[in-house]
Amino acid sequence: MRPRTLDELVGQEQLRAPGSPLRQLVEGDQALSLLLWGPPGTGKTTIASIVSQQTDRRFVEVSAVSAGVKDVREAIDGARRELARGGRETVLFVDEVHRFSKAQQDALLPGVENRWVTLIAATTENPFFSVISPLLSRSLLLRLESLTDVDVRRVVDQALADERGLDGQVVLEDDAAEHLVRLAGGDARRSLTYLEAAAGGARLQAGDGKPVIDLATAETAVDVAAVRYDRQGDQHYDVISAFIKSIRGSDADAALHYLARMFEAGEDPRFIARRLVISASEDIGLADPTALQTAVAAAQAVQLIGMPEARINLSQATIALAVAPKSNAAYVAINEAQADVRAGKVGPVPPHLRDGHYAGAKKLGHAAGAPEPYIYAHDEPFGIATQQYLPDVVADAAYYRPTELGAEAGLKQRWERVRRIIRGEA
Repeated sequence: MRPRTLDELVGQEQLRAPGSPLRQLVEGDQALSLLLWGPPGTGKTTIASIVSQQTDRRFVEVSAVSAGVKDVREAIDGARRELARGGRETVLFVDEVHRFSKAQQDALLPGVENRWVTLIAATTENPFFSVISPLLSRSLLLRLESLTDVDVRRVVDQALADERGLDGQVVLEDDAAEHLVRLAGGDARRSLTYLEAAAGGARLQAGDGKPVIDLATAETAVDVAAVRYDRQGDQHYDVISAFIKSIRGSDADAALHYLARMFEAGEDPRFIARRLVISASEDIGLADPTALQTAVAAAQAVQLIGMPEARINLSQATIALAVAPKSNAAYVAINEAQADVRAGKVGPVPPHLRDGHYAGAKKLGHAAGAPEPYIYAHDEPFGIATQQYLPDVVADAAYYRPTELGAEAGLKQRWERVRRIIRGEA
């Protein structure tokens, strides 16, 4: 059921529009290398096949899962020899190019630079992380989107009627179709696999009659849908991002949903625990000082007992962080302090704060020998001394600005009084 022309391709309207780069490549027969980035089952291999067929080029496929540098060079040398004897140009399709090492990706460059091949490379990972810059800069990057349920239903309907598919020999009931489409999760290839399995089940039950795929047959054929999540790919970053943002947004239900997706996909629980520890300080901080303790305890539990039981500890920590009062004051404070340091606002340490535990310190005017001697805070009322701690260049800086949320509300009142005493403003 693989589409043979751009017009048969389902979805990806932005790529099939008149005047689009892909349309120009196919209809204008231009020599242009493509980098196709998108989720599984969205048409990356199909687009490579269409380019080859519609431009009458040889189609050579190399899988990054099994091929090495030698295979890549042989494919490019073969294309070069074909051109030398006046033969057809070659479309070199590299599937899962993100699995290639830097050396393997480097081997593709001569063929691209010299136009010996029209390279079409496919990846499910963000190419800005997984593809070398020279190859990225020499290719046109096309982003493919997940298919909508409407798109997948169209794929299913075509397979039911097309002579290359079921050729009208099987009936698919609407509720069964909806079930197959929902389980496909935007993956056209998966929807066809499920349809084929369901059709096989319907034929066994039909006897002499026309096979009918009802909901029960579809459910039996497709026992359970695998969660579409590649823990080594772009979905890895999308799901963990949604997880942390759900915690930050205090939506415990959403956070648990993404946590469950990561569990089902086999995500490393240590990775999840590390992100919880970061979130405890970045998003909660002193609004609930126990959040960091909870996150660290969960991380230790993961190391101590492992999966699958550690999922309960991670669930507890996720809920605790999600419902906790939020403050990013600690995160903002260190960012602003670092920004000042990077901007050159460092200044000398005030003399009375410098180390005085060595011979000659007093003569240098450090510590006890400073023009303004160091004041021991414990000897002062409330244990707070009025003296300058910051370098002159940032003497008026106010990095930590507590919120009025959770436990930080009380801390805010105390810190404002303390800061006024330290700076002689009380």
